[in-house]
Amino acid sequence: MDRLRHRARPQNKLRICDDDQLRQRFEEAEQTARSARFVAEANPGDEQASQQADVAAAAYEEAKAALDAASDFLTFRALPRPVLEELIAQHPPTEQQNKEGAVFNPDTFPAALVAAASVDGMSREEAEELLNTWSAPDANALWDAAWQVQQESRVELGKD
Repeated sequence: MDRLRHRARPQNKLRICDDDQLRQRFEEAEQTARSARFVAEANPGDEQASQQADVAAAAYEEAKAALDAASDFLTFRALPRPVLEELIAQHPPTEQQNKEGAVFNPDTFPAALVAAASVDGMSREEAEELLNTWSAPDANALWDAAWQVQQESRVELGKD
């Protein structure tokens, strides 16, 4: 029970990088490394394939380091179930939203959740500012990072 009581809650990181060239370079290096590794594993005796996989892996690590250096990260942690339920209760849907099947008020809850789940100490006002001023895809990614970690399960029902 002690081990179960002290499990770390799931976390989710959101990468923020405005350098499109670095992101593209990283994605290309990642794909090249994956392909080269596949070829090397499919041909275990091929020294040239093995060397190409090593070169591609080094290029990937270099691209990842450059992207990491140019990125900001926001980290979100799953809230304990009672805390999440209380937060949802504090942001009930309006009558109209309730008719549409909403469980919480989509106008007020996202900023509250982003702030509550933030490991970085983001305030509700800061979360609201980002959600309101970022582009729709970026704001959705911020919301998703905070919401998805609340849905993450690390247990599994097994059949013996």
